[in-house]
Amino acid sequence: MAKVPSSVVAAGGLVGGYGVARWTRKRQLGGVVLAAAGAAAAQQWRERAGSGAAGALSVAYVAAFAGSHPLAKKVGAWPAVFGVAGAVALASWAVADRRG
Repeated sequence: MAKVPSSVVAAGGLVGGYGVARWTRKRQLGGVVLAAAGAAAAQQWRERAGSGAAGALSVAYVAAFAGSHPLAKKVGAWPAVFGVAGAVALASWAVADRRG
């Protein structure tokens, strides 16, 4: 069975985490989705690109989550989430998925 690319896992975690938090009105559930996808992506990053790259991509993942909040005030919530998810997906693909 083919693995889901880490870029898809990471982007899905950001979008899915926000969606779950918004639709259930329980931020903690969104946080669980965000954290679970982040952990799964980090494991794939470590396997495919090494610990250093996994650390850098994990920082980018957390920074994207944090950065989506002020960005949402300028462009709206969903555009902000999709924008940062796309940026993380692109970085993940360039560093880890492109090789595989």
